[in-house]
Amino acid sequence: MISKETFFLLLYIWIGLALVVFLILLRVTAPYGRHTTNTWGPTLANRWAWFFMEIPVLLFFSWFFFTGKADKTLPEYVIYGLFMLHYIRRVFIYPFQLKDNGKRMPWVIVIMAFLFNFINGFFNGYWFGNISSPYPDTWFFKWQFILGFVLFFGGMYLNIYSDQILLNLRSNGKKGYYIPYGGLFEYVSSPNLLGEIIEWIGWAFMAWSLPGFAFALWTMANLIPRSLDHQRWYKKMFKNYPADRKAVFPFLL
Repeated sequence: MISKETFFLLLYIWIGLALVVFLILLRVTAPYGRHTTNTWGPTLANRWAWFFMEIPVLLFFSWFFFTGKADKTLPEYVIYGLFMLHYIRRVFIYPFQLKDNGKRMPWVIVIMAFLFNFINGFFNGYWFGNISSPYPDTWFFKWQFILGFVLFFGGMYLNIYSDQILLNLRSNGKKGYYIPYGGLFEYVSSPNLLGEIIEWIGWAFMAWSLPGFAFALWTMANLIPRSLDHQRWYKKMFKNYPADRKAVFPFLL
């Protein structure tokens, strides 16, 4: 075990690093998905890359959660279960829905994502497993949990619905890229990323913890620059791309 003081020191460093990464990603486009490039070294098949880089958070969150000595209550099991709900889909379903037409992802991106998911799983699992006080059953009726629950499932629905619109663009054997329409795609270029941001803000409210806040912050640090990259890519790729669409936040950004 590590001391509570060491845990929070590491966590504050982790939060500070999120801000640094955010600034870097505003200038550097991560080379995966539609931004794939061969200049970042050896690559791995796209769907297996998603599988390997996402699975650590399932394993390490669960390990630290269940092996920790802290007492756990029903609200904590529910918060844990909702986290797992997202990542079970992300690890075991989403990668195998991709119609990636042989796309590949640089191993360096896979490794960096693997490390991120390990650290995120550690902080949140260790928090619930060893540091947090038991959440009382009345936590279900607190405004933080209620608001977080609504945001979590609203964001999850938006994420999955928007992902499905993108997947359907390549139905019936279609290849290449197309302008997506429908849902919040009428307002932003990346509603799937907006859904994930909302989802993890909601989870952070339910957890009401510094590790939960750190995860929501890291989600925004990664996905806001990613959405800006998508926006620039769409405008460069399609001359008729809707000019009034924002990148990720309707009417704002």
